Amino acid sequence: QVQLAESGGGLVQAGGSLRLSCAASGTTLRIESMGWYRQAPGKDRELVATISGTGNTRYAGSVKGRFTISRDNATNTLYLQMNSLKPEDSAVYYCSADDVWRSGGVYHTTLRWGQGTQVTVSS
Repeated sequence: QVQLAESGGGLVQAGGSLRLSCAASGTTLRIESMGWYRQAPGKDRELVATISGTGNTRYAGSVKGRFTISRDNATNTLYLQMNSLKPEDSAVYYCSADDVWRSGGVYHTTLRWGQGTQVTVSS
């Protein structure tokens, strides 16, 4: 089973930058798609960006052009470079990963989540 640990959150002024990291550890056959989601107080969790195992990326419209998702498959680490941050980007950011594992000859895919890291952007 894969465990995910986010880091890099914090307090930053509007217009500033942060880089989030998500380290995947544990036993897995492979990790397929990985992604970043965020949840602000009183709101639903929303997709920020995803990246496939082959590097194809997808972004929410609100972050396109400002955020960049990337991954290091050798170390199973996911990154999110966030530039030109806005107060509305403030949220808890969660890392996700599609964990592929096998049991009894059958392949399974389970979506794993990290514990989240707080990002606060002051105006």
